[in-house]
Amino acid sequence: MTVGAILFDLDGTLVDSLEDLTEAVNHMRAAFGHPLLDSSTVRGMVGKGSRNLVQQALATDSAEMIDQGLQLFTSYNRDHIADKSRLYPGIRETLQQLADQSLPMAVISNKNESLSRLVLETLKIDHFFSTICGGDTFPERKPSPLPLIRVINYLGTAPDETVMVGDSSNDIQAGRQAGITTIGCTWGYGGLDELQEADFLADSCSQIAGILLQPGR
Repeated sequence: MTVGAILFDLDGTLVDSLEDLTEAVNHMRAAFGHPLLDSSTVRGMVGKGSRNLVQQALATDSAEMIDQGLQLFTSYNRDHIADKSRLYPGIRETLQQLADQSLPMAVISNKNESLSRLVLETLKIDHFFSTICGGDTFPERKPSPLPLIRVINYLGTAPDETVMVGDSSNDIQAGRQAGITTIGCTWGYGGLDELQEADFLADSCSQIAGILLQPGR
């Protein structure tokens, strides 16, 4: 496999942000008089963007309520972006290994771009990435392949030399539709059932490096 560029998902792949997301959800729910949710429940809502998360957490189709909830959620999450969020073990070292090989890297998240940038800056890994894209950067978000295709064009690499690394079916589906190789991260929020169509599975960050830097890449 020849690797020319690597695209990373954010939440559940690079960063374990579940506790901060749960607190932002519960801050919002409390404002509506709803009981708090545990992190395992919120985990199942993560991955399709903030608006979808808010809609699920409030269990409503009311656009007005969703708009109000989204403002509460986003404001709280921005102010507490990394109170408890942490890089998964080995992420920083893996990114450095890839950077040492001069491999272009990008983040493509379904989290809003401004929040994606903020958490990466706060955790001091933003400098590894040529571009950082969120769920509101392009007209469509994962599992649409559009964000991946746009970033591939920006990086000037070929689809068959690009790899998508992520923890959910959104990442794997988007990668497959874009015609690129996919690596499923088993430590994330998606679960193994969502990664069945991935080209490779990684149980640790060192395995990501092992796949990408194997001889003949």
